[in-house]
Amino acid sequence: MEASTAPWTRCLLDENTFNENFMNQINPRKTYLCYKVEILDGDTRVLLDEKKGFVQNKGANEPGKPRHAESYFLDRIRSWNLDRGLHYRLTCFISWTPCHSCAQELATFLGENSHLSLHIFASRIYSLPGYEAGLRKLQAAGAQIAIMTSKEFEHCWENFVDHQDRPFQPWDGLEVVSQHLCNSLQTILQMQEN
Repeated sequence: MEASTAPWTRCLLDENTFNENFMNQINPRKTYLCYKVEILDGDTRVLLDEKKGFVQNKGANEPGKPRHAESYFLDRIRSWNLDRGLHYRLTCFISWTPCHSCAQELATFLGENSHLSLHIFASRIYSLPGYEAGLRKLQAAGAQIAIMTSKEFEHCWENFVDHQDRPFQPWDGLEVVSQHLCNSLQTILQMQEN
C-alpha cells in the first residue's frame, strides 16, 4: 500500500488482518506497523490520539517499487514536524523486527532527532542477512526493542483493531513462542561484533 490518503486516514485493522499478520506462530509476507505517539513531561505521558494508526509494507507483487512499513512510518513522523522543544515517545507494534536497512534508517533518524525516543515491540524476528547487526545498531542508537507478549498483543487488539467489543483471545502457544523469541532477541542484542 502506498503512502496515500487511504492508509493515512484509516486507523483500525480488521480482526483477520491483525490475526494473520501478528500471530507469532505463522510467517506472513506482509509487515504491519501500528504506532502511537505520546508527549513526555517528567513521569507523565500524554497520548496524541491524532498521531495513532498503522502502516503496512508494499510488496514486490504490488504495482510500483516495494517499500517497507518502517519507511512509511518515518515519512509520517517527518510530516508532523514535531516540536523539537518537547520530548516524544514513539511506540511501535510491528509484525516483524526491522530488516538491516530499516534498522539503519531508524537508527539514523533517532540520531538526528534527540527529542524522540523509540520503543519497538515485535511479534517475530526478521532473519535475512545482516538483521542481527541492524538490530544491535538500532539498540545502540537508543531504541528499546522487545518481543510482544500477550500484554502487547492485547494492547494492540484494544487500540488498533476493529474488534467489535470482543475481547482479545490469546492463541495456543502464544506465551511459549513469545518467550522463545524474547530469548533469541536478547542473545542477538548481547552479541559482540567480530
